[in-house]
Amino acid sequence: MPKLLAIATHQQSRGPITLHQHAFVNTENGLGDHQGNKRASTSITILSQEAWQQACAQAGADIDWQERRANLLADQIDFSPSDIGRQLQIGKNVICKITRETDPCSRMDELAPGLKAALTPDWRGGARCEVLQGGEIHCGDDIHWLD
Repeated sequence: MPKLLAIATHQQSRGPITLHQHAFVNTENGLGDHQGNKRASTSITILSQEAWQQACAQAGADIDWQERRANLLADQIDFSPSDIGRQLQIGKNVICKITRETDPCSRMDELAPGLKAALTPDWRGGARCEVLQGGEIHCGDDIHWLD
């Protein structure tokens, strides 16, 4: 079963990243960080640990996941276009709906040349979500599809 491995936020573009053991997720702006304040329909970003590792290996880099600037890191999960509209439950209460792919930006090539291209196929850059039901999440929480 997929698990929530890590939680991260940042309050400004290119600003410092804060790691959390637990956090409160809300329907208005996700984790209330820089990305979540932009639009409720894309307020949370989830990155697959396996996809991140594949992209880093392809780019020949060893980079901590939080440099991707995603909010959540999960294992044993992958994303694809067919996931748009599907719902994930994280922990006991939080429900998120996949709304679109998280497109890799040019900052990724600043971390390692070729990383942006390595993140482009197969939604390796992660998924953006709308929070349908808020609540508290903790590292180690189970994640499962609701359909």
